[in-house]
Amino acid sequence: MTKNLLQVSTLLSVILVGALLTSQAAETNSPDPSLPYRAQKSNPVTYDVDYSVVVTAPYHTKQLKVWLPLPQTDAGQEIEQSKLSTFPLQVTPQIAWEKTFGNKFAYFEFDHPEGAQIIRHQFKIKVWELHWNVDATKVARVPQWPAGFDRYLKADKTIVVDERFTKLAGEIAPERHGPVQDLSAVMAWVNDHKKYDHSVASLQASSEHLLKNERGHCSDYHGFCAAVGRAMGYPTRVTYGINPFPKNSPSHCKLEAYLPPYSWVSFDVSETQRLITDIKHDAELDAATKDALIQSANRRLFHGFRDNTWYLQTKGTDYDLAPPASKRVAVVRTIYAEADGVALPEPDPANGQKREFSWMTVHQYKSDKPVDYPFKGWKSLK
Repeated sequence: MTKNLLQVSTLLSVILVGALLTSQAAETNSPDPSLPYRAQKSNPVTYDVDYSVVVTAPYHTKQLKVWLPLPQTDAGQEIEQSKLSTFPLQVTPQIAWEKTFGNKFAYFEFDHPEGAQIIRHQFKIKVWELHWNVDATKVARVPQWPAGFDRYLKADKTIVVDERFTKLAGEIAPERHGPVQDLSAVMAWVNDHKKYDHSVASLQASSEHLLKNERGHCSDYHGFCAAVGRAMGYPTRVTYGINPFPKNSPSHCKLEAYLPPYSWVSFDVSETQRLITDIKHDAELDAATKDALIQSANRRLFHGFRDNTWYLQTKGTDYDLAPPASKRVAVVRTIYAEADGVALPEPDPANGQKREFSWMTVHQYKSDKPVDYPFKGWKSLK
């Protein structure tokens, strides 16, 4: 009896492994941009999120329109107990999904708002740490990407890809060694040649901004890397989300590249650079320890990593909102807002030189266990 059970168990294991391998092989032969993340999940953290946006429209605005991105459940996060409210005007939002990337929005219309309006979103979210452990030898080269990848391969108004980026791609990787090696070379080059600076930032994931100014913040780093990656022929995108811990500006973005059979893989170029800078300036570390930690930080970056101190809100760049706004948006970081058809200026609360904001986030997060930000301090690299 025991022998028969063992044989059945072994057979089931073989079938499951075979099915997985067949699925991966099929995905390699026919990539699909809608496939979920294929990463190792660990160390889940559940956050109770109380997230508000205070929007101040110009004097005597007739109609204020606000689009609030709503995080969705995916392979790296689960959403529940979502509740939306407004104050002082009571507005019931319309829930809609835009067509290009499938981002979900709560849309509010405030008629004749006098003074600031508060939009509040309370929800619970479980977030996993994701490790792709990308093996370069297993990543397939795709001679012809399906049409569904066009929006991740071609230029748009935000991710500009022209002869400047094509030339730079050739300089960074004069000999192509495959998607993983080539994209790693791009990220390493950016971290060696560009400087993080919130006071000189586009806030729009502009690929041109970092090219022209030599400095910027996360969206400029990742928009630039996305452009060079597309110039090399690899599908890339910028994803925006929220860091659920005390922070003046909670929004943060990441770079993603499609690497079959791993599907979309997440990379945080700018935060890795900042971590490496902190390691280099740590007076308590000797040279050998610094070198080992820097190698570990780069290894984590190049192999694909998404932390459990960030949750995803929007994917992609340069798209029409739902319902439509007066213009396309480059990205949506916290909200998008229009007063009488004119977009309100994008605030940057993390820029210490700024004193005026058209809107501001008010946010509180309670986690079910202590959690450290893996890009602050080097203990997570051990």
